[in-house]
Amino acid sequence: MKEFDAIPRTVISHTPTPLEYLPRLSNDLGCELFIKRDDCTGLAGGGNKARKLEYLIADAQQKGADTLVTVGGYQSNHARQTAAAAAKFGFDCELVLEDVQGTPKTDYYNNGNMLLDHLLGANIHAVEEGDDCSVVAHSLMATLEAEGRHPYFVPMGGSNVIGSMGYVRCAHEILAQLAEQDLHIDQIVLATGSAGTQAGLLAGLIAANSHIPVLGITVSRSTEDQQALVEGLLREILVFLGLDPNLAEGRVVADGRYYGEGYGMTTPTMITAVKRCAQQEGLLLDPVYTGKAMSGFMDLCEQGVIKAGSKQLFLHTGGSQGLFGYREAF
Repeated sequence: MKEFDAIPRTVISHTPTPLEYLPRLSNDLGCELFIKRDDCTGLAGGGNKARKLEYLIADAQQKGADTLVTVGGYQSNHARQTAAAAAKFGFDCELVLEDVQGTPKTDYYNNGNMLLDHLLGANIHAVEEGDDCSVVAHSLMATLEAEGRHPYFVPMGGSNVIGSMGYVRCAHEILAQLAEQDLHIDQIVLATGSAGTQAGLLAGLIAANSHIPVLGITVSRSTEDQQALVEGLLREILVFLGLDPNLAEGRVVADGRYYGEGYGMTTPTMITAVKRCAQQEGLLLDPVYTGKAMSGFMDLCEQGVIKAGSKQLFLHTGGSQGLFGYREAF
């Protein structure tokens, strides 16, 4: 395997993030539920993108970039953290953000992550519903280059091989915490979208010869499409790390039954899950990712698919800032 610590990285996140037990939810759900608090990474309110940006910023610096360009929805947590990282390391930031169909609109355009993007000094390019933000972003890149700037494109969710190194690192962090607490975990559960968090985590576990299963509750795709996306990226990561890509076989598990009508669109079970976590554990989830993942997790517990008495670790990828853009839904 490639010498992992030799991969260029900037230090951004407050790590190791806490690994906590949730006693009241555990009692309700019939399993022992632990949570990995990656909402506490510290970058403009925290979230999983801070770990990815540690590697992406280092790559941008090495390539002599002066501007970060990325894409997402108006309430993108990734865009907020990219804007924060740009501010922290002296880059200009261009956010190409698209409207998302079916989202509650009262606060969507001006509150939550959008408020923070402006506060962090990002230049926002609004893309209307149905237009392709990646096409707009690549046209913007060409314009910036023609002006003599040196833009660096950060992929959606920070989810390429370089960004995913943040979750290879996180896998080692989790394993160290489990060893320190003498804790055996039966499964890790997380929201899975642009694939980098799940793929990176799996690559880190594979590299450490750990067989802990990872269940991704999807936020925007069918089970089959998400598993294909994650496995494709996982294979690329394993090759990058000097490992056999065939080690990916059978490791990617996703469940596409809980995202509702589409990405960012609310579901009644998401609202219930967010309220339960807030009112039973003082824990803030988000409406787009962790709320839907937790709603799926709760349903699987109630169905008995997740066995009573098992030890489950939920990876909290952050995003509670988005709650303020979804106020009317709650």
